[in-house]
Amino acid sequence: MKHRLRWAGFNLAGLIILASCGGKQQQQQQAPAAIPVTVADVTTTNAVYYDEYPGTLTALNQIQLTAQVSGYITGIFFKDGDKVSKGQKLYTIDAQIYDANYQQSVANLQVQETNLIKAQKDADRYHELDKNDAIAKQQVDYADAALEAAKKQVAAAKATVNSVQANVKFSTIYAPFSGTIGISLVKVGTSVVAGQTVLNTVSTDNPMAVDFAVDQREIYRFSQLQQKNDPKDSTFIIAFGSDVYPQPGKISLIDRAVDPQTGTIKTRLVFPNDKNLLKAGMNTVVKVKNSSSTPSVIIPHKAVTEQLGEFFVYTVGDSSKVAQHKVHLGKQIGTNVIIKDGLEAGQKIVVQGVQNLREGAVITTAPPQQPGAPQQQKK
Repeated sequence: MKHRLRWAGFNLAGLIILASCGGKQQQQQQAPAAIPVTVADVTTTNAVYYDEYPGTLTALNQIQLTAQVSGYITGIFFKDGDKVSKGQKLYTIDAQIYDANYQQSVANLQVQETNLIKAQKDADRYHELDKNDAIAKQQVDYADAALEAAKKQVAAAKATVNSVQANVKFSTIYAPFSGTIGISLVKVGTSVVAGQTVLNTVSTDNPMAVDFAVDQREIYRFSQLQQKNDPKDSTFIIAFGSDVYPQPGKISLIDRAVDPQTGTIKTRLVFPNDKNLLKAGMNTVVKVKNSSSTPSVIIPHKAVTEQLGEFFVYTVGDSSKVAQHKVHLGKQIGTNVIIKDGLEAGQKIVVQGVQNLREGAVITTAPPQQPGAPQQQKK
C-alpha cells in the first residue's frame, strides 16, 4: 500500500514538471518574432524639379456670333480660318423686310411730327384768344391736351424708328474684335432665327492662355510667383507629351475665390503664340519649377505604401518597433520621392519588407536565418 502511494506521488510530480515546461515552451512560441527589414535615414536635398498640373488652353477673348434677326443668309465675306479685323463685315442677312419697316416707321414719324406742329399752332392761337377772353376755357384745355398727345406720339414714333433701324443694322454682322474666325456653321441661303442660330466663333490667339487648378495650400506660393513675373524666366512651361513648348509663360491672374467643392483655385498663365502652334481647347501639362529655398525631404519611393488613396511610411521608434505615418507626396525624382509633409530629416524609415509590417511590429535589420544554418551561440 505504501509503495502504491509513493508511485502515485512520483507520477503527480512528473506531471507538474511536464506541464510547467510545456507552458514555458508555449510562451516562447507565442512571442512574435522580429521581422527582418532594411531601414534608411530620411534625408533632405536641394534638387530642382517641376511640379506638374493638368491644364487647358483657352483664348483670352472669344465670342460666338449669333443671329440677332431672323431671315436668310445673303452673304459671307471671309474664308474659314481667316484673320479678321475689328469692324470687318462677316455676314449679311436678308434685310428687305427690315428696310421696308424702317421706311414705314420713318414716314409715320414724319406724320406725327406734322401733327405736332399743327397741335402747337392750335394751342398757341387759343392761348392768344384766351388772353382777350375771346374763347372758352374748355377749348384751351382741349388744345393743350391735344398738344401733349401729339408730343407723346412723336416720341413713340421715334422709338419705333430706332427699333427698326437696329434690326437693319443687325442684318449685317461685323467682327467684334481682331482675331481668328472659325469654320462657318451656315451657308448662303441658310435660314437663321434671331437669338438662336450660331453662325461662327471669333477668338484671339496671340497670346494664348492656359488655365489650371492649384491647391489652396499653394496660393501663397503662386501669389509670390505672380509678383516675380519675368518674361525670360522659365518657371512656367507647358508640355504636350514629350514635346515642350519652346517659350515660357507668366501668371496672368489667380481667380477671386477657392472652389469649396474641390479646394482648388483657378490660375491662368499666358504664353506668346507667334507661330500659332497653340490652339484653344488643347490639353497640356503645366510644369512649374520648384523655387523653394529650403531643402526638401526625400526618401526612396519603395518605402511608401498606399491605402484608400492615402500614403504612409513606417518609421522606426524605440525598442525597434515601427509606427505608421501618413505623408503627402511631392514630385518623384528617379527612384526617390519628395515628401511635402509628414516626415523630418533624421528619422529612420523602413524601405524594404514593408509588406510584412503592421502597427507596433518589432523589426530587425539582421539578415534572416537560413534554414539548416548553425545557430550562433549566445555569449
